[in-house]
Amino acid sequence: MIKSSYKKFRSLYHKIRFYYSVNWTKTLYFNFKKFPFETAKKLPVFFYGKVKFTSIKGEIQIDGNIQKGMIGFGQPYELNTVHKGIAEVFILGKLIFKGKFQFGKDCFVFIGENAFCSLGNMASIASGGKLICTEKIVLGDYARFGSESQIIDTNFHDLIDTQTGEKLPKSAPIFIGTYNFMSNRVSVLKGTKTPDFCTVASNSLCTKDYTSLGENILIGGVPSKLIRTHISRDWQGEKQQLDDFLTI
Repeated sequence: MIKSSYKKFRSLYHKIRFYYSVNWTKTLYFNFKKFPFETAKKLPVFFYGKVKFTSIKGEIQIDGNIQKGMIGFGQPYELNTVHKGIAEVFILGKLIFKGKFQFGKDCFVFIGENAFCSLGNMASIASGGKLICTEKIVLGDYARFGSESQIIDTNFHDLIDTQTGEKLPKSAPIFIGTYNFMSNRVSVLKGTKTPDFCTVASNSLCTKDYTSLGENILIGGVPSKLIRTHISRDWQGEKQQLDDFLTI
């Protein structure tokens, strides 16, 4: 009986703790502002902690079965427990969620006007991450980025060849394969393409098409190059744990 009472108390404690971790003002506003009523009432997007909506004028679409809290922004699924309060959302273009997705604490998300961004099911960007899309960014299912990583498809400034006067492309699409694991502080820049089952080492810089290297590879360095073949994160072994992180 004591054990049963303890479990009930513990469950109630976690429910109360969860309730106070959600930014209900931003959660309710975002859902009912951006989705049809039948979708919004299910509250598919939860915001945690302080977050600034610089703009949410763009189109936001969720594919698949709509579930409560399936998309978490500032979601507490990592070891760190404190928000810095610098999270910001700036959406002018089109953002598609292909299922469940996690943003960690203090992320910056920018989808420029006329830009297209697609985020795969069970993909994620951990705390302090940046997603800046001015043209096109596509993340496959289970494309998971570590803390302080950044995905940026633009140079921000025009560059020219000083000998020929040729203006170089300022932006280029980014395509990240399925079951990709990016360690912390990885930078993925314009024109990057990765194969399925690709692992990227910490503090690496990705700038080109790596698909010719095949699947189950480890790349890393500045710039990234092949480090090892026949290696992969144990996705099958971790699937249940990853799903538990996203269950409210």
